[in-house]
Amino acid sequence: MFGFYRVAAAVPKVRVANVDFNVEQMIDLWKIAADQNASVILFPELGLSSYSCGDLFYQETLHRAIQEGLERLVEVSKSCSTIAIIGLPLWHRGRLYNCAAVLQKGKILGVVPKSYVPEHKEYYEKRWFCSGKGIINETVQLLDQEVPFGVDLLFSGRGDLIFGIEICEDLWSVVPPSSYQALAGATLLFNLSASDEIVGKSDYRASLVQQQSARCMAAYVYASCGMGESTTDVVFGGDVMIAENGVLLERGERFLDESQVIFSDVDLQRLRMLRISEGSFSDGDVKPFRRISLDETPKLTQLNRFVDPHPFVPSKKGERSKRCQEIFSIQAAALQKRLEHIGTKVCVIGISGGLDSTLALLATYHTYEKLQYDPKDIVCITMPGFGTTGRTLENAKRLCHGLGVTIEQIDITDLCLEHFKKIGHDPEDHSIVFENVQARERTQILMNMANKLGGIVIGTGDMSESALGWSTYNGDHMSMYAINVGIPKTLIRYLVEWTAEVYPNIADVLHDILETPVSPELLPPKEDEIVQKTEEVVGPYELHDFFLYHLIKSGAEPQKILFLAQMAFQQKYDEATLRRWLKTFLYRFFSQQFKRSCLPDGPKVGTIALSPRGDWRMPSDAEVQSWIKRLKE
Repeated sequence: MFGFYRVAAAVPKVRVANVDFNVEQMIDLWKIAADQNASVILFPELGLSSYSCGDLFYQETLHRAIQEGLERLVEVSKSCSTIAIIGLPLWHRGRLYNCAAVLQKGKILGVVPKSYVPEHKEYYEKRWFCSGKGIINETVQLLDQEVPFGVDLLFSGRGDLIFGIEICEDLWSVVPPSSYQALAGATLLFNLSASDEIVGKSDYRASLVQQQSARCMAAYVYASCGMGESTTDVVFGGDVMIAENGVLLERGERFLDESQVIFSDVDLQRLRMLRISEGSFSDGDVKPFRRISLDETPKLTQLNRFVDPHPFVPSKKGERSKRCQEIFSIQAAALQKRLEHIGTKVCVIGISGGLDSTLALLATYHTYEKLQYDPKDIVCITMPGFGTTGRTLENAKRLCHGLGVTIEQIDITDLCLEHFKKIGHDPEDHSIVFENVQARERTQILMNMANKLGGIVIGTGDMSESALGWSTYNGDHMSMYAINVGIPKTLIRYLVEWTAEVYPNIADVLHDILETPVSPELLPPKEDEIVQKTEEVVGPYELHDFFLYHLIKSGAEPQKILFLAQMAFQQKYDEATLRRWLKTFLYRFFSQQFKRSCLPDGPKVGTIALSPRGDWRMPSDAEVQSWIKRLKE
């Protein structure tokens, strides 16, 4: 299903050296995972015997029990397409190895030994186990099967399912084996672990898992043994977690007396695309690996995963406030450099009483505070025209007076009428000409005023408008520095809301601006009420920002974007509405690239940007037909 696979991480109840008991616990959790259509279930390190057997690993009786337990699990696997990764000790050529075995459909598909065997503080595994990091291209005889054995194994199924395995300390090493597995193509990484609980270790362990998933651009599944282990010297809490590209998707509860299993649906297709489009992944050294073929795993019938409807906006207020503060700092640093380079202290801004111009003014004002410049050198020009309402005009004035910046009013009505006359356009014809003349007249005034004052024009347009081409070419499309160009509309609302807390003296006007419908105000109002509402024309910005994020971030195909949108907005928009606006987005995104090809400079603030000089280099003549075709399928 669009590259999604369900994975499980389990911590079964365990009894030290009681293999029969441990096997039954594994089988119970394995069946649960199969019922949930999981592709793979991961069990902890040395889970067949328990990790803390100590010198019992020297006992032939224990190893015979392990062989019998493995045989029982292989028998169970015959009727189960869910893959199980189990931990067990394994004799090979007179040496004992700490291993992970992969079971599916009555077969032991491969065995991976632990590379880094710890011998420090509470760990003294080298007393029993050898490192397997030099073992490649070997096999081992297990239950009358000739099984691939070594650290050079990757397990590959249909589609994007390719996984690698490492064991506990491997993750803590300078260069974990999973790094090489990822470079060789594995998008899914598993770690069988036995990590004890000491103060502060839990957080560090989680950070390791998250960081490795981010560094490898992979999903990382981790399972550590639980409280049934011996507590002679240490305690094991049964930590389980699943991360994807730096984000912790699921984490279990530690110190449980009962077995537990957690699930998450990981997007392996997205990870594959991220590796192509981001970072230096392709420059990594690729080591040779043997590919072990997997049988088909269970298919997902529905997605059990949170899909954020507002991917540009942190859901938690604390994180959102931190994000807003950081964006303002980026904007201020960017504008400071530009002003110092030019050698001017004057900025000219067209102020409309709308969200975008408000944010541009606030970011500029913040920069002036930082530089200790006189806010009077911020020259705001409000330019009422045919569509301007009293509400937006008054809010523009209140905002400027509240910040103590310079404000001037230049009515563009007569200028536009003169222009209509010169080009022979009927003022009653409210076509695109009627609208664009106003936008270009305003830009001309701003540019000329900036020349007169020796300053620069600060652009107000945002990234969402740029994606849709919702601007007048060489009108509001153009400026001398586009300070909002990297910020999507959904995030701008929160930025303005956040500044209401920073500048309480203008909070009232900012809240009213937030409640004002988004509009270019180019068509005449009715009874001083806005009639031209942007989101009624091009669609809701929250949808377009969602579409933009998934199209650019992971190169998702239209059907997948639609599927994700249905998950994210299931309580708000039906499929027909989502499909309609996605089609609009695709047509506009492709057809309006020519406007983005000549965008003015402006700072990037997030992982997605549309600068033609940096992140997004798309030909203006690219055609959308293939994307529309995929949407209709």
